[in-house]
Amino acid sequence: MTIAETIKDLAARKEALRKFLDIERLQQEIADEEKATEAADFWNDPKEAQKVLKNIKSKKTWTTAFATVSGSCDDMQVMGEFFEAGDATEEEMMQQIEATTKLVEELEFKNMLRNESDSFDAVLSINAGAGGVEAQDWAEMLMRMYIRYAERNNYKVVISNSLDGEGAGIKSVTMQIEGEFAYGYLKSETGVHRLVRVSPFNAQGKRMTSFASVSVTPLVDDSIEVVVDQSRLSWDTFRSGGAGGQNVNKVESGVRLRYQYKDPYTGEEEEILIENTETRDQPKNKENALRLLRSQLYDRELKHRMEEQAKIKASQKKIEWGSQIRSYVMDDRRVKDHRTNYQTGDVTGVMDGKIDNFIKAYLMEFGGEN
Repeated sequence: MTIAETIKDLAARKEALRKFLDIERLQQEIADEEKATEAADFWNDPKEAQKVLKNIKSKKTWTTAFATVSGSCDDMQVMGEFFEAGDATEEEMMQQIEATTKLVEELEFKNMLRNESDSFDAVLSINAGAGGVEAQDWAEMLMRMYIRYAERNNYKVVISNSLDGEGAGIKSVTMQIEGEFAYGYLKSETGVHRLVRVSPFNAQGKRMTSFASVSVTPLVDDSIEVVVDQSRLSWDTFRSGGAGGQNVNKVESGVRLRYQYKDPYTGEEEEILIENTETRDQPKNKENALRLLRSQLYDRELKHRMEEQAKIKASQKKIEWGSQIRSYVMDDRRVKDHRTNYQTGDVTGVMDGKIDNFIKAYLMEFGGEN
């Protein structure tokens, strides 16, 4: 396209975003809700007040992002007039176009994260598959990959519980990843991850295949109404392990929550087990464990709603969450996602947290189905 055509195209995409996001409606709702916060009795119900403030913040995420896009488009059109008049160079024009294009694409991409839970923090769990040390090492490699991804996106990572492997690696880990749209992006990682490499733990230097499962659920907070039946809940305490310290093996700060869950739709019962050794403060660990329980209960309800939507939309493509989703073949320098067929040869970059393109490919193909 010519420069004039590119400017016109970006302006049209901006207007499409205005329509899709319903910016005028959001702005009016924000104004009405902010006015309500000025009422004298606003803080009489702190929990409800927090809900309102959170809702305002969520809506402002979209209006602020659109305002940035709109401002950049206006600057681009002014620059275009300068360029046509000979008062701006082609290099300056292209720099403005590239900056505007990036902003438009980012908002178009984020527009796929419109579900209520997409804006939540995430709980990410990794479990090593069968295969002993090799699988445990693979689980630890995945843990590092997600920690590096979080660092790249300025997310906060809190390890809620971790179980070391026998000899190397980890058997399992549960992490809380906190940041804007953490769950919306990371939900694409749920499934089985397959590693193929010449194992450093095999004396014969054989090529081995290992598996690890990843589960991602939204981290709910107290503003989300999730019913926990206290009569179905019980606690155990245990001594946290660790490298050392005065508290290790002396104080039972670790907590184990057992919840006898009954599916409200099928009547099936199962035990939900959650362990938390995040801090040396037992009450805080109990509080964190309850928060993780609420997250799981919320996720079950969310998945039920998604299943009901899928029944209605019979033509909708089915996503098998429990299936193998991605292969990491170290010898061939290839990482491939089997759901989208997106692949890259930058294995080192992927293992260092550069998984944004995998996430984008997934959301581009499946984002509208959730």
